[in-house]
Amino acid sequence: MNINEKIKVLIADDNYEFENTLKNYLDGDAELEVVGTATDGEDAYDQIIDKRPDVVLLDVIMPHLDGLGVLEKLNQIALVKTPIYIMVSAVGQDKITQRAIALGADYYIVKPFDIAVLIERIKEIRNYNPEELKKSMSQSRELKSQFIQVNKKDEKENLEALVTNVIHEVGVPAHIKGYQFLREAIIMVVNNINIVNQITKELYPEIAEKYATTPSRVERAIRHAIEVAWRKRRSKYCRRYIWLYDFCRQRKAYK
Repeated sequence: MNINEKIKVLIADDNYEFENTLKNYLDGDAELEVVGTATDGEDAYDQIIDKRPDVVLLDVIMPHLDGLGVLEKLNQIALVKTPIYIMVSAVGQDKITQRAIALGADYYIVKPFDIAVLIERIKEIRNYNPEELKKSMSQSRELKSQFIQVNKKDEKENLEALVTNVIHEVGVPAHIKGYQFLREAIIMVVNNINIVNQITKELYPEIAEKYATTPSRVERAIRHAIEVAWRKRRSKYCRRYIWLYDFCRQRKAYK
């Protein structure tokens, strides 16, 4: 990157108040340029491809497609320009952090944080060194302070993070439609256990209305997500059993 060029930043966060505050701070710095904002993962994915930012501030929990899903989808294509991904979240669960880093995230910061420190980190990409960056950029604790206050609704954020954790552990890919529908369904059941007895009459229709689709498509997508997870888990266990069988056979031959 030319030292005289501004660093192009894309902000993706479903909290409009936080997104607007962050944009105003970044726009006020002569070395930075906010080239776009997005409030859901699908829009963020499209803008990353179209606007080719240098840095993406990517929220973990977003509607339609979450931050992990955005990274999964981007890993499936050959980008003309790969940006630096800085994950932003109100929760800092280790498993989500590790998953984000594994998918290509360079930095993980927790809200609320010191905006001045964030800006300094963004500017450091001018001297980008992959090895040094990977050593220093994981889940940031030094950024966790009280300089930006955000109405982050802790209980809701933590529930969404917990459900996201569980679904990823089960093995559902974040970029498929059923992932989002399944996460929505689990959260709805946690908030109202009685809806589990009205899956076809209430749960599927409510999800369908929220995502502008049909109840039958919601059901098919969830079934597909579960099947994908089952195949992945079954394949994983099959590999373990094959390894164990070979190990035992070799031990027997040795004796």
